[in-house]
Amino acid sequence: MSNRRDGDLREGEPAPDFLLPGPEGEVRLSDLLGNGPVVVAFYQEDDTPGCRAQLGAFRDDHDVLAELGGRLVAISTDSPASHRAFAERLGAPFPLLSDEDGAVARAYGVYDEQSRRAHRAVFVIGAGGVLLLSIPWYNPANPSQFEQVFQALGMI
Repeated sequence: MSNRRDGDLREGEPAPDFLLPGPEGEVRLSDLLGNGPVVVAFYQEDDTPGCRAQLGAFRDDHDVLAELGGRLVAISTDSPASHRAFAERLGAPFPLLSDEDGAVARAYGVYDEQSRRAHRAVFVIGAGGVLLLSIPWYNPANPSQFEQVFQALGMI
């Protein structure tokens, strides 16, 4: 995975593949894509208000996402143990993946070197690993960004 600057990933480009630990073992993006499009949501930190809002919205509309054929994975630099506790409190119907060294966040151009965390970002990845939507600075309080995710899934 190469280092990217924010905004380098554009729609129509290939998304960087990744392999990260999840609640039921390792998760590889390219394997998930065999079952349809994937929404990759980077978030800053387990159990913080903004991240609860970001992931809570996806939790609440998870059925709609599934009806459109999509699957969601959420990624932060927190540990698997921290993810387990947060996923339980959140009631997350999607896996929280651990990018503890930030390599995947760097590959997607969403890693903050100062805080050593990913910032909020959302990517929709379609067939062949091509980016359908790239929101490198995602704001959970912006409903139009949330709607863009579902619009991108509807284009498939």
